[in-house]
Amino acid sequence: MHTEPSSLTSTEAKTLDERFDQARTEDVLGWAWERFGARAAIGTSFQGAGLVMMHLAKQNQFAFPVFTLDTGLLFPETLELKRRLEEFFGFKIESLVPDITVEEQADINGPELWKSNPDLCCTIRKVLPLRDKLNDLDCWITGLRRQQSDSRAKIGIVEVYTVDESSGREIVKLNPMANWSRDAVWKYLKEHQIPFNPLHDRGYRSIGCLAVHTKNRQRGNRACRALDRVQQGRMRHPHLPAQESGFPDLIHGLPVETRKSEHLHPPRSLQQVR
Repeated sequence: MHTEPSSLTSTEAKTLDERFDQARTEDVLGWAWERFGARAAIGTSFQGAGLVMMHLAKQNQFAFPVFTLDTGLLFPETLELKRRLEEFFGFKIESLVPDITVEEQADINGPELWKSNPDLCCTIRKVLPLRDKLNDLDCWITGLRRQQSDSRAKIGIVEVYTVDESSGREIVKLNPMANWSRDAVWKYLKEHQIPFNPLHDRGYRSIGCLAVHTKNRQRGNRACRALDRVQQGRMRHPHLPAQESGFPDLIHGLPVETRKSEHLHPPRSLQQVR
């Protein structure tokens, strides 16, 4: 068990993607468990699809580690939901935290960076912690769904994802919930009485950091563009040519001067970056 190579070739990914395109979610998860074991992990922001997937994994005794990004700017309701879910599922959910606190970030880059440079804020607080986690995995399991947006409409069930452009390290990116509709997700949540974020009942469609979602609750703000590009880019889609599916590096889409900036790797002395 778990003796096969950790990554896949483009041909292998395409074959598996075709095989699993109409497969049950639990069958896709079962394949990942057989191949990768605990070297595969579920990443969740506690949206509905991720909760369904965690429940299916638990029911089928696939003991995947589960992690989430804690930016230090989450809604209190989200933090409480994490506690409730740990109690409901009976396992711990790892919190990935940035190298610096919100206060340290303000000392370096000025207050409320999410307003002045939201991509940089997202990179520091989400993209870099996620990259570090993915470097320790062979398979990243997400709750992305094709119906969520036009940009996600062509995601595969099985993809190859480049974690680090400089080293060329690749892992498998699995989207077992890709074919689920929003209605199917919510039906499952209610049938199985899985705890969910009460903010959904207050009109929030997408729940991330409090600072960038408060005023956009009705339209499901995608304010964290840097993380959204990470979730969708730098993978080899079986359905798309490479030039249409990737971005220059993990910090995709940020200006070159920002990607190279000292701001991405703040000095521990917390001296002001000038």
